[in-house]
Amino acid sequence: MLNLGHFLEALSQSGSGYQPTGSEPAITSVVIDSREVAPGSLFVAFPGEQADGHDYVQTAFDKGAAAALIEREIPGDHAVIDLRGQVSLGIDPRARIATPVCLLVDNTLEALQTAAQAWRERFSVKVIGITGSVGKTSSKELIHSVLSRRFRTLKSEGNQNNEIGLPLTLLKLQRHHQRAVLEMGMYTTGEISTLCRMAQPEIGVLTIIGPVHLERAGSMEAIVAAKQELVEALPEHGTAILNKDDDRVMGMAAHTKAAIFTYGLDESADLWADNIHSMGLEGVGFTLHYGREAMRVQVPLLGRHSVHTALRAAAVGLVEGMAWPEIIAGLSQTTAQLRLVAVPGPKDSIIIDDTYNSSPDSVMAACNLVKDLDGRHIVVLGDMLELGQMEEESHRLIGRRAADVAQILIAVGPRSRLLGEEALQVGMPADRVIMVDDAVTAVPILEKIIQEKDIILVKGSYGMRMDRIVAALGRDG
Repeated sequence: MLNLGHFLEALSQSGSGYQPTGSEPAITSVVIDSREVAPGSLFVAFPGEQADGHDYVQTAFDKGAAAALIEREIPGDHAVIDLRGQVSLGIDPRARIATPVCLLVDNTLEALQTAAQAWRERFSVKVIGITGSVGKTSSKELIHSVLSRRFRTLKSEGNQNNEIGLPLTLLKLQRHHQRAVLEMGMYTTGEISTLCRMAQPEIGVLTIIGPVHLERAGSMEAIVAAKQELVEALPEHGTAILNKDDDRVMGMAAHTKAAIFTYGLDESADLWADNIHSMGLEGVGFTLHYGREAMRVQVPLLGRHSVHTALRAAAVGLVEGMAWPEIIAGLSQTTAQLRLVAVPGPKDSIIIDDTYNSSPDSVMAACNLVKDLDGRHIVVLGDMLELGQMEEESHRLIGRRAADVAQILIAVGPRSRLLGEEALQVGMPADRVIMVDDAVTAVPILEKIIQEKDIILVKGSYGMRMDRIVAALGRDG
């Protein structure tokens, strides 16, 4: 079990190494938000101009935290162990360490990562890393559902896919875990390499490469290079699971020592699917092909794009030597809470809530789902952020698709005016295209126009707060 001795051992400098005694206080959880502190937690204080975690250390101690990781001393009645490189830590191995205690380091983020990597290295768990521009979270959830049919499996929760969230997940590893499924996100090059150094994945899953975070990354080439860091980090005995339908992903095959396993809708892939049939809100059905085997599968996931999600999960199961009954049970009986969900709306309407984030590929997929559903379609689209030089082209592309899918289009935000204008340009009637500045403004308009049994898609980048529309209109909102 994780205890204070692990942090002292991992963070003490060469020559001053701490030797754990086994009697150190247990650490029940590692948190970065003082509101999540429970008795026995270790609170990590990150510096910041607007919100400095050091200002909440005492709050954490008042709630029962056993320790805090800090990079500047703070006032209070607590012990401090200085881990910044001195020869001796000055700890009597015969004495029990008093809590609460602050562990003083040069950099709390680097210390968190160092402790997480050292903790991960204690276990023989096999790590599956997942990256791509879209589809990471849904793939993580479904891969976890499949692997859990045979293995005791840890997964990253929520959006813990970055340089802070991933080490927090690694510190949850326990002896009973056999597999860990970790989502890996990035804004620029070098970040996934850092995550891989900590997690040491043996299987890498690539979803789709698109212009998400293009504004920060600078170019599509930079995005590809950043995502490619996952396959570059895989060992020779590992496996890179690549999307056969994405040329950018397939280009990564030449950059890994690992074996290659491909999936897609192309029959040249190792694992492929055809005979795809959308069943609307009931899910999607398709035929899986692997070698000479073919089997019909139905998964309770929304939209045809979910077939790729299912293929990724099945591919991991096959690479892990699982039997088809286990794999299909994991696909078809998943209880995963995915981001795209159907919510009851006013007048027996259905709201397709896809408000967590947005990119051209994911908006296209959501529009395709709506197209398959019976009813009048209202499509509410917010700005797609961080697209850089592809901003206008991408919004206009979506505008053309929305005009084909929607009976009413509501464009939310300044960038979405481009998609609204494009919908008008391709012939959508002017009285069916509504442009507003923000999500809040869209709510009363929708309340007036929603009719019985309407299908309402709500989607946009998280910064547009499109979730406010769902909260206001949802039957339980």
